[in-house]
Amino acid sequence: MEGQSLQSAFVTNETFSEYSRLSISIVLTDPTQDDNPIVYVNDAFERTTGYSRAVSIGRNCRFLQGEKTDKRDVDRMRAALAARREVSVDIVNYRANGTPFFNRLIIAPIFGEDGEPVFFFGLQKELTEKDHGGDNRISGDNLTVVQNLVQRDLAMILTSLREPAISDEMTTRRELESLPRRLETLQLVYEEMRLTGGADGRGKVDLGTLLGRVSSAIAHDEGRAGIRFVQTAERAEITLDHATRIAMIVSETLHNAFNHAFSLQDEGRIELRVTTLSGGGVRIMVSDDGEGLPAGVAWPSEKHAGGRLVRGLLNGLDATLNVVRGAAGTVVLLDVPVNFET
Repeated sequence: MEGQSLQSAFVTNETFSEYSRLSISIVLTDPTQDDNPIVYVNDAFERTTGYSRAVSIGRNCRFLQGEKTDKRDVDRMRAALAARREVSVDIVNYRANGTPFFNRLIIAPIFGEDGEPVFFFGLQKELTEKDHGGDNRISGDNLTVVQNLVQRDLAMILTSLREPAISDEMTTRRELESLPRRLETLQLVYEEMRLTGGADGRGKVDLGTLLGRVSSAIAHDEGRAGIRFVQTAERAEITLDHATRIAMIVSETLHNAFNHAFSLQDEGRIELRVTTLSGGGVRIMVSDDGEGLPAGVAWPSEKHAGGRLVRGLLNGLDATLNVVRGAAGTVVLLDVPVNFET
């Protein structure tokens, strides 16, 4: 993937940041470009620093440093980046209004198949008086847990991008433009984890609530006049890993419906339904009354990053995905075996 195309994709893509309230800032930088510029920040970064996405993207993170920033901390980060290894520092940064703040920063590489870093991701948590306990651990959000989740989930997403079945520039750009949406879906999962008390990564998440937030965000971001969206979801508490994978599959499915089901229609209906099954497990249905899949076209398709991502996510769920061509539109049924008692 070319760095400039990736940067442009992040600059131009509208994301649904208003729906996420995670208190941990997430930053992605692109070491394949000159000076390792920022290519993505989440809304927590904007709230913490006061710098907008438009101002931040395309710049090296050093613009957050100032007079009270310890040069030794900066040197530690610079050495870790050069050595392509993880580093954690407590450092003084500066907000857009010039005021300093103290924050814990973790930076780690995401490696490509050639062993070279394709991204560096940074997690930033502002430190306050209550965060400085005797064991020097952050209270509330567990930054290490989130770090492990981000590394795992980003690697899963980026694997699908690193296996292009076709390499024309327009297709590559379109698939890269979906990356912020996928990152925002992950952010909603992490936030739901925190809100339900699963900050250790071992708790359970209410799938109905999570998918309601994910689908509402996509409908807000990608919906248009004439397209109605309806959702009903039963409560189903599942593990974080299952919740992450299902949320990503639903995100890809709804994105596909909003963007392709009604290209020749002015009006239509998309529905998300989440139900628990009497025999155990959960069923997710995404349906539309649009034009339907063309004859001979399969979904998910290995030709596109989204299709490869869905297939990879399914492998980790032991789930069944069925795509039905109705009299009008398409119905996607996802059955996931889940034991709700464990």
